[in-house]
Amino acid sequence: MSDSSSAGDERLAVFATVRDLFRYAVSRFNAAGLAFGHGATDAVDEAAFIVLEGLKLPIDSLDPFLDARLTEAERARLLSLIDARVATRKPAAYLLGRAYIQGIPFYVDERAIVPRSFIGELLFHGLVGPGALIDEPETIASALDLCAGGGSLAILAARVFPNAIVDAVDLSADALAVARRNVDEHGLADRVTLVKGDLFAPLEGRRYDLILANPPYVDAESLAAFPPEYAAEPRIAHAGGADGLDVVRRILADAAAHLNPGGALVCEVGRARGKLEAAYPDLPFLWLDAEESEAEGEVFVLRADQLAPRPQRRRR
Repeated sequence: MSDSSSAGDERLAVFATVRDLFRYAVSRFNAAGLAFGHGATDAVDEAAFIVLEGLKLPIDSLDPFLDARLTEAERARLLSLIDARVATRKPAAYLLGRAYIQGIPFYVDERAIVPRSFIGELLFHGLVGPGALIDEPETIASALDLCAGGGSLAILAARVFPNAIVDAVDLSADALAVARRNVDEHGLADRVTLVKGDLFAPLEGRRYDLILANPPYVDAESLAAFPPEYAAEPRIAHAGGADGLDVVRRILADAAAHLNPGGALVCEVGRARGKLEAAYPDLPFLWLDAEESEAEGEVFVLRADQLAPRPQRRRR
């Protein structure tokens, strides 16, 4: 794997501190031209995550540990992770079995997409609170996580809305197995129900105060050009058809029938805002910005009454 077999012993002797391995990781990742975006935006963030999570340290506190000396076993583990990141091009979250949204940990493996939805950030900053879409989180009694993957949004919704019962739907049995582990680890089996099926089909007419959706929204051209890091994730979690909107269209068509009066749909669509607005010129999309991630116009909100079919005008 890379140069580990020939230079492993030498590197173990050269690298003594967290700073040494952190600097080495940044250099390796930049030289290898890796792609990022699974929780880290560049080589520095990726290296910090691998070093801190690899050592079971708080992932937001690198500086206090930079000059800590490492045991030989710790050095060997970090070198193995750095080598694997370069050689396999898998996201670091898969190598470590862990991803975070707003500091909250989730188990992840290749059966499910690496959790990183902007909706997770918006649940804590922008969607809930005084003056926001949902002023009082206690008023949400039921929520649905569509295209749930590993269950992160369902779990976050259960934490943010203390009175809510949450359903989480996904077509992939593999992804739901990951979600089951996460729901159990977070102690939420009594409030989060995992449902296998295609979007609203298995829900038998159930209605919700809130629907969260992070559907596949990558268009065919972009999917074909994926770097290895993104191609390592389940294709079903990304493929949104020729223009990326196949699944989004189906959600828009059926969401009103599954929302309570006053309820809302919150949906992530990546960079498809322009295409979506052109396709639905009569829908008053409210676009939310995830300020911490500097993401603009990737998540929209529509209320139940805005989604309801409008009566057709009679021709005279």
